[in-house]
This record gives sequence, structure tokens and C-alpha cells, in this order.
Amino acid sequence: MRILGIDPGYAILGWGVLDVEGNHFKAVAYDSILTDKDTPMPKRLSQLYDGLQEIIAKYKPDEASIEELYFNNNAKTAIMVGEARGVAVLACEKGGLDVSEYTPLQIKQALVGYGRADKKQVQQMVKTILNLDAVPKPDDTADALAAAICHAHSSGGAGGQRKLKIRKGI
Repeated sequence: MRILGIDPGYAILGWGVLDVEGNHFKAVAYDSILTDKDTPMPKRLSQLYDGLQEIIAKYKPDEASIEELYFNNNAKTAIMVGEARGVAVLACEKGGLDVSEYTPLQIKQALVGYGRADKKQVQQMVKTILNLDAVPKPDDTADALAAAICHAHSSGGAGGQRKLKIRKGI
């Protein structure tokens, strides 16, 4: 199975593609899509959509995993991240992917075994599980890979993920 993991954001959207066969994980590609702070928000959202569509077309994932929003105290930021997340879900939908979402707690639990693990512990587990030379940077990219690993662990059983889409394809 090939999984696209996404850590949504409007300035930095992390993404990672993994191949999973049994308990073996292989990082196919990972990076982030960056948008400029001086670019109007509609254009930034378009850039995120176009970037994800290119990634989906190039790597042809079977499914997608996206991190749920962690609501912070800044409502404006939360709304803007929500818009970026919506664009990511739309890009996956238009790409014919089933999308599952996971809370940060679920992702930490799946990778570290402890839902309150800190960011560095999760990043180190991403590096270890994927046998990488270094922790992927920026942090959003490592978070996207963590979401994909979480989905791989959860999709075979009762992982608690919520499917955003029931059927495949367009």
C-alpha cells in the first residue's frame, strides 16, 4: 500500500509518501509545499492544491492520511489552517484517494506508544522507523510522515481513524 501523509498548514504544508508492505516501511518521497506570507490567501490555497495534485499524480498513492487540526487560542490562525486543510482534503478527493484523519494524540500513540510524547520523540521515531539518516526537515514534513505511519499502523485494524470518504474515485 502507498500512503500520502499530510500535515496541513498554509505557510508550510508537510507531505510524505510511504510504501508499506506488512511491517516494512519505505519512504518514497517527502518534502513540504511553501507559500509566501506576502501572497494573498486565495493564491496560497491554489498553490497548495496544485502542489498536492502534482504529488498525487507523480507518486500515485492508494490512500491519504491527514492530521486533524489542533485548535490553538488564535482563532484567525485556526481558520486559515482549516482552509489549507480543506484544500488538502479536496486535492485528495479529486485525486481519487480515501482520506483518513488522526488526532495528534493518535499519531503520537501510534509512533511512540504514548499520546503525550513530545515532538522530538515523534521525529526520532519517524527517522528510526523509516531508517533515515536524519530527521526530515522542516518539522511539518516529519509530522506528515508520522501521519502516514500512523495510518499504516491503524488501517489494518481498529485504529480509531475516521474516514472522510467512503468510496474511491471520481
